[in-house]
Amino acid sequence: MSKSQGRDMAGDVKRELLRHMVATVAYRGGLAVSDAPETFTVFRVSETTRTPGEILAHIGDLLEGSIYLVKGELVYLASAPLPWEDEIKRFFSAVKELDSYLAADAPLACPVEKLIQGPIADALTHVGQIVMLRRLAGKPVRVEGYFTAEIVAGQVNEKTFMKVE
Repeated sequence: MSKSQGRDMAGDVKRELLRHMVATVAYRGGLAVSDAPETFTVFRVSETTRTPGEILAHIGDLLEGSIYLVKGELVYLASAPLPWEDEIKRFFSAVKELDSYLAADAPLACPVEKLIQGPIADALTHVGQIVMLRRLAGKPVRVEGYFTAEIVAGQVNEKTFMKVE
């Protein structure tokens, strides 16, 4: 095996791990927003904390920003929150677009490690904040065994988590 083949295999492994992490964001994020009360979007613990709607908008910015990053552009997004259902659609749309790009053969303009340590880890942190706020709002998320969950790269469908008719 040549050195370039070894690097390609290592890159493929990293890319697949990143895809799995993106699927994990989709899975955990989907659970965090599923069946939230309509008023949850504006729930506020104190005057200085973000609302769930603001947090979800930020997660959308992180995911959409990641799409720019993999294509070689650094942008800073600061979107105002959309209505809750629209923000959920934006979340899943951004996850799907990012995963689709990662699944393609297109080159990545930034290291996988930087995506993991930056926007993907940040998105997971903020998903955890939404989960905590759900509990504080009196509507905790359903209990899940994350280790045993069937999280698969590419399976980032909103219908898995939401009551879609």
